[in-house]
Amino acid sequence: MTEQAATGTPATGTPGIDVPDRRGRTGLDREGLDLTGNPRVRVEEVRLLTSNWYITRTTRLAFQHRDGHWSTEERETYDRGNGATVLLYDPTRRTVLLIRQFRYPAYVNGHPDGMLLEVPGGLLDDDAPEEAVRREAQEETGYRIGEVEHLFDVYMSPGSVTEKLYFYAASYDAAAEGASTRTDAGGGLAEEGEDIELVELGIDEALSRIGTDIVDAKTIMLLQWAALSGPFRR
Repeated sequence: MTEQAATGTPATGTPGIDVPDRRGRTGLDREGLDLTGNPRVRVEEVRLLTSNWYITRTTRLAFQHRDGHWSTEERETYDRGNGATVLLYDPTRRTVLLIRQFRYPAYVNGHPDGMLLEVPGGLLDDDAPEEAVRREAQEETGYRIGEVEHLFDVYMSPGSVTEKLYFYAASYDAAAEGASTRTDAGGGLAEEGEDIELVELGIDEALSRIGTDIVDAKTIMLLQWAALSGPFRR
């Protein structure tokens, strides 16, 4: 493969491996080769399949089974980076703030219209998890988060997706000290094609809609946390 340099001079190489891809990355075929944490796993070869915006790799590894024998396995991984998400709740009014936005992967896989009700969140990019969740909450809901509570970290689809998601919760009662306050209309970033609607629901209604029009995993997890051990526990 070749990449056209900014000067117009062709640069020979493979984007993402020995020449920069569109995000300036190289060496993407070396991820995992230095792993030593599990003596039953030996990474032997990593092949870069795509590095358009996110990264897809196929990895050949030797795996030692419990009976002692070794087998050669191949695993394909999709690396989109890590993310963070937050449940915004009002403990006095017993409400939560969700967002509704179009999700093409859900739409193409059977969701009626692709418009999912979710908690705010997004990728970390170059930020720490708490910084990222504050950024995403303000972009999507218009609320500047005050005090936040870090709840747990979860691998959302560990069979093929490398992403780890950091979960947070924060109050949005503007009258409470340290709570989140609304500074603008939110709605997401137009330059990223986002068109986000803010939806406020009572916690009981939100819980009752799990499995019908609330089918996003991170949202279900945070709503259940809120009801079982969070601000709405009985």
